Amino acid sequence: MPLDPMSLLIPFRRDKKRDFASGAGEDLLASKVRQALLTEGATPKSSGELPWRTSFGSGLHVLRHLRNDAALSDLARVHVRDCLNRWVPEAELVAVTAARDGPVLQLKVRFRAARDAGKTATTEEVQLSLEG
Repeated sequence: MPLDPMSLLIPFRRDKKRDFASGAGEDLLASKVRQALLTEGATPKSSGELPWRTSFGSGLHVLRHLRNDAALSDLARVHVRDCLNRWVPEAELVAVTAARDGPVLQLKVRFRAARDAGKTATTEEVQLSLEG
């Protein structure tokens, strides 16, 4: 059976049955969220990381080396929200928690499958770190 490229887990890794690990459900959704948030999308300050799809990704990379204050946390939340709304609409954003530790901004992104909205659904987390 051929491997569906839309089900590959990111970052790529091997599994015992196939060449690349694939997933479904919560694992696949978490992979898509992580990929979208950690890919540098096109902004007024950058041209984007993927030459074939420059707008894909988030603008979180432009927040590096900025003063780590409450405004930076709010900007990070906006970037996360906008990225998921645009690139991973199947993920419903539950919360973005920002913790500042010196020059490091730690983001904890909580989300669930949008089809489970209003139900008690498993909430996944992705943790990101922006160093200032």
